[in-house]
Amino acid sequence: MRIVVIGASAGGVRALKRLASELPAGLEAAILITIHIAPSGPGLLPEILSGVGPLPSVHGYTGQPLQRGHVYVAPPDLHMLIGAQGRIRLSPGPKENGTRPAIDPMFRSAALTFGPEVIGVVLTGHLDDGTGGLFAIKQCGGIAIVQDPTDAEVPSMPANAAQHVAADYSVPLTELAPLLVRLIREPVKREQRVMSDQLKIETQIMENPEEFSRAVTQIGDPSLLTCPECHGTLLRVRDQHLVRFRCHTGHGFSAQTLLDGLDEETEEAIWNAVRTLQEGAMLREHLAQHAQDAGSEDAARTLLGEAQTKLQRAKTLRSIVARTRAAPDPS
Repeated sequence: MRIVVIGASAGGVRALKRLASELPAGLEAAILITIHIAPSGPGLLPEILSGVGPLPSVHGYTGQPLQRGHVYVAPPDLHMLIGAQGRIRLSPGPKENGTRPAIDPMFRSAALTFGPEVIGVVLTGHLDDGTGGLFAIKQCGGIAIVQDPTDAEVPSMPANAAQHVAADYSVPLTELAPLLVRLIREPVKREQRVMSDQLKIETQIMENPEEFSRAVTQIGDPSLLTCPECHGTLLRVRDQHLVRFRCHTGHGFSAQTLLDGLDEETEEAIWNAVRTLQEGAMLREHLAQHAQDAGSEDAARTLLGEAQTKLQRAKTLRSIVARTRAAPDPS
């Protein structure tokens, strides 16, 4: 059975609605979708997709068998994986690329279980979740498709995937449904391929993080960087094609996502410093007023001078944040 795995982020709901409306009933493949959503989100995507097209769409659940002509969507705050028996497995495992559900874990598990039967699709979205997973699909003999970045509402995800993976097809959204229908009907090209231990370990980390998180030492070397999620030591994954990192608890990052996470940490630290400086200035102003009321003019002047110094430092930090936000996107 053909398996189509689709990853999307910003702009993904509109893209998926368009795709679902154009896929025919009775499609000879199971479709699995991961889209980045907030953990507390209502999870309405299955209802939305069922309402615009002929294929029934549901949230996946652990143990659920895959059926042709059905769409399975990762629920909020859970990774959706394909287990060894070809059944769905949901995992509350560590975030990957700063999100849960993440695209890469689903893509990797599909590649490991179904190999050349998998068709992977990366749609619109920020950063580069899906790139590593799409590469795994290609390694295992599957087909890699990216939305034409010039056609995507947010081009970063398909552009990064196209840059690092030898995609078989790069198409606009209008051509995606006909392409999938044609590929699903074509016979699978089966080639003898050896699944890498790294792929197996990274999939197992998501399926059973308590049991396999220590195995991360088998696939990476310690770096001088710390995990933005848990602040543990990050190991650089031994990957010849992509710069990736994992920590001992299993959090995974591409280089671009790690940069984004570290930038967020930096900005948070700066705002904490601004808050501390402003609170210090306000307290000194209160103490200065108290000293003035008590007739201690020299003490009041000293405190007011210290308050002004704190406020000036806070202003400098604010300007740093403003300049950073105004800088062009290096990607």
